[in-house]
Amino acid sequence: MNLPPSIGDQPINKTIEQHPIIGEILNKYDIGCVTCGVGICLVKDVVSIHALGAEIEAQIEQQINDYLNQQGE
Repeated sequence: MNLPPSIGDQPINKTIEQHPIIGEILNKYDIGCVTCGVGICLVKDVVSIHALGAEIEAQIEQQINDYLNQQGE
């Protein structure tokens, strides 16, 4: 995923703490990072780990980037 390094290179649990909306975006695609007890996957790797395909991955990437742009990230 092409995300800003300040987000893409963080563990998903830290990102969801700072940006709960990203957790909501992932939940829409049945990616259960919000309830994961480990949470050490990097944000940029989370979607590819779930092998949803390029089209869905692009949609998730766009939604996350749109959210971050609204936040000024």
